[in-house]
Amino acid sequence: MRLSQLLNREVVTESGRTLGHVHDIRGQIVGQRLTVTGLVAGELGLLERYGIGTNGRADPSQPKAHSHEIILWARVVHVGTQIIVRDAEAETSPRGTSVE
Repeated sequence: MRLSQLLNREVVTESGRTLGHVHDIRGQIVGQRLTVTGLVAGELGLLERYGIGTNGRADPSQPKAHSHEIILWARVVHVGTQIIVRDAEAETSPRGTSVE
């Protein structure tokens, strides 16, 4: 899967709550591969996509200066026309997936 295929998809929880659309993606380089660690969703996430208001903070699990949600990749249950994530936010350690 390509990163571009995740952008703009709607994110919903297993119980049906809409979390917004994917505006940006968080990741880490592991070896020579990019591992996705989180998705940026929410009303102001689009600003972050363009680097507005990031204040230089680089932690993939933390939101930047705007009010939006970082959804850890470990919560993703299914990627289809929508991205479905677990309701519980119990998982806090990013478990990524490699992207080419």
